[in-house]
Amino acid sequence: MDLHKHAQPQAAAPHGTAAPVSEMRASDADRDRVTDMLREALAEGRLTAEEHAERVEGVLAARTVGELDVFVQDLPAAHTGRGPGGAPAPNRPTAGAIPAEADENLVAVFSSAVRKGRWRASRRIHAYAVFGSVEIDLSEAVFEHQQVVIKAFSVFGSVEVRVPENVSLRGAGGGVLGNFEVHTLDSAEAEAPVIYVDGWAVLGSVEARPKRGRVVADILDRVHRRVDEGLRKHL
Repeated sequence: MDLHKHAQPQAAAPHGTAAPVSEMRASDADRDRVTDMLREALAEGRLTAEEHAERVEGVLAARTVGELDVFVQDLPAAHTGRGPGGAPAPNRPTAGAIPAEADENLVAVFSSAVRKGRWRASRRIHAYAVFGSVEIDLSEAVFEHQQVVIKAFSVFGSVEVRVPENVSLRGAGGGVLGNFEVHTLDSAEAEAPVIYVDGWAVLGSVEARPKRGRVVADILDRVHRRVDEGLRKHL
């Protein structure tokens, strides 16, 4: 099958109407997702090195989500919720995996507290923002544990949590005249960390979402190793 012929640009939707998902403009994250599927397929022997190179070239040139889907429509990863990783991450941590007491506390009372950069993420982190702000940036963190719980409490303040794109993110909490918002995320990798953000926002806000363009490097390293092993088998 000539994938390039089947991945021609789609006609634009009429003005004033919503375009189907397949005709939506592809983002860098969409291209990365499809490229990861192709890497997995190469490592598993489903694609030859030549087929992989051809499809990656097409992915880089694709302009819409529909054009991207053409390159993985004959692969199992395109028809599962999390790709080759398997079932979605559980909504709650595994019993006994998380300690009852916090490993680390971040407190901001009429002030700010920030945790970012290259740091080791604890299994349980408590964040308290009272007329202040707490920022927890896990985009460059080192994950020694697959499950991490962040308890966030905001009173006339804000707690912001940022995570890499290739982890799973879950949340459970609420707001009282405030805003509690967790952008649920599912990783395509079964080994990826799972971050649970729980808590309450009272006349304040708690927000957790992925930081675009940031990924957990060691997960990618494992994928790259599998790709290298697949390439060696074909050489």
